Amino acid sequence: MQEDLFGDAIPQPPASKPAAPSRRKITKVSLAASALELSDLAAQLPETLRFGVSTWSYPGWEGLIWDGEYESSILSKHGLEAYHQHPLMRTVCVDRTFWRPLTVTQYSAYAAQVDEDFRFVVKCPSMITDAQVRDEQGKVRKSNPDFLDIRLAVEQFVQPAAEGLRAKLGVLVFQLSPLSWGWLNRPAELFDKLGQMLAAAREALPQGSQVVLAVEVRDPELLTQHLVDTLKANGATFCLGLHGKMPPIEEQLPVLRALWPGPLVCRWNLNREFGAYGYADAQKKHTPFDAIVSEDVHTRTVLARTIRGITGAGQAAYVTISNDAEGCAPLSIQRLAQLVVAQEK
Repeated sequence: MQEDLFGDAIPQPPASKPAAPSRRKITKVSLAASALELSDLAAQLPETLRFGVSTWSYPGWEGLIWDGEYESSILSKHGLEAYHQHPLMRTVCVDRTFWRPLTVTQYSAYAAQVDEDFRFVVKCPSMITDAQVRDEQGKVRKSNPDFLDIRLAVEQFVQPAAEGLRAKLGVLVFQLSPLSWGWLNRPAELFDKLGQMLAAAREALPQGSQVVLAVEVRDPELLTQHLVDTLKANGATFCLGLHGKMPPIEEQLPVLRALWPGPLVCRWNLNREFGAYGYADAQKKHTPFDAIVSEDVHTRTVLARTIRGITGAGQAAYVTISNDAEGCAPLSIQRLAQLVVAQEK
């Protein structure tokens, strides 16, 4: 599968049960009443902290996010209107942009479903951030001539996202898929190319924009001073990627310390117990994604402490979590929020 080869699971919500016959088309999804019980917890969190999930179209969240049973296709189109009303959910990671660029109209449709306080985390299309062209199974076919292409990054990603989401755009994530040894052995050329693209991305944003530019890598070899210097020079930050392809969270934190002061962007994608290529195994174990199945207390504890330190200094924090992290993203967020609050006491 593609995700097993270059590092991100293609969102594949479980098949829903056959819907009951209906004379009307469902166009509205409502929030589960139980979600409002978390309002007091949310009120105790730092104002600059935003939690969210990666992909929201999971029927298994019935009773946690959704007020009833909905088809995943309905949730994909209309679920954000309910999701953003959840007290703990102030952001979301739009993963589908990694596979194909979205239009201004598509981004605008997302923005129309949420309130003014909500912010989106959006991933750059892999056609720009993957140095290799791959087939449907994720196997390398050839080198990608458009890798870190400035024009494509601006025209196919930055401009449409900024125009469609406007003030609701929070973070632009540039996830560099695992690189060939050819690129890893030419770090100066790599970081020069990355720096030029980041500079162009920043220039393409509206003047005074508070949008965060974040770079996520899938090769531990890139966690170097060269990366830090490139990010600093272009007003970007490092995105913590929590999964088996990268070192544990505590071994990535030195990069953030070297960039201090600055925001936190973290994507907790996959429990390390599944290894570097375990997305399929995680999905199999965690379906239907309605309970904590693979608890990761260590990552949660270190992440909570990191959040508290960064937000305590007045910096923004965007933390998005996948079902593959522990089994149920909304419950992972709830437990992480409880720990962040507990550490303040």
